[in-house]
Amino acid sequence: MITLAAETNPLVPPLGELVIGLICFLGLFAVLAKFAFPNINRTLAERTDKIEGGLERAAQAQAEAGELLEQYRAQLSEARLEAARLREEGREQGSAIIAELREQALHEARRITAAAQAQLDAEREQAIATLRAEVGDLSLRLAERIVGESVTDEARQSRIIDRFLDELEVERL
Repeated sequence: MITLAAETNPLVPPLGELVIGLICFLGLFAVLAKFAFPNINRTLAERTDKIEGGLERAAQAQAEAGELLEQYRAQLSEARLEAARLREEGREQGSAIIAELREQALHEARRITAAAQAQLDAEREQAIATLRAEVGDLSLRLAERIVGESVTDEARQSRIIDRFLDELEVERL
């Protein structure tokens, strides 16, 4: 038995098994090549297309997102410029309104001052007229006492009063 084991190599299969294994392998390969490999290749191609299509769609979506981001930034920039313009316009309008209100206030103050001055002038003229009448009356009484007779002539009274008042004004100056 020792001789028999030495003659056969356990690593090399017998030739009959090799032929049967090769025929089975080729049959199995033919069946797989005919039915399974086309389905596998089609599935792999579909997956490749899906992956490549997904990458393309992702690239398109990223490009669209980039465009949208640029549009958003442009709109934001425009909105900021518009806000700055509106603030400046508001300031200008506020300044114009303040200037207009100041002008109206000055005009009203001038009108009130002019009316007050006119009223003062009228009251002053009235006071002067009243004082003239009283001073004239007093001067007539004084003149009657000094002269000792009644001064009843109106033209004469008026001349005496005017002369007396003129002398007072000359003395005052």
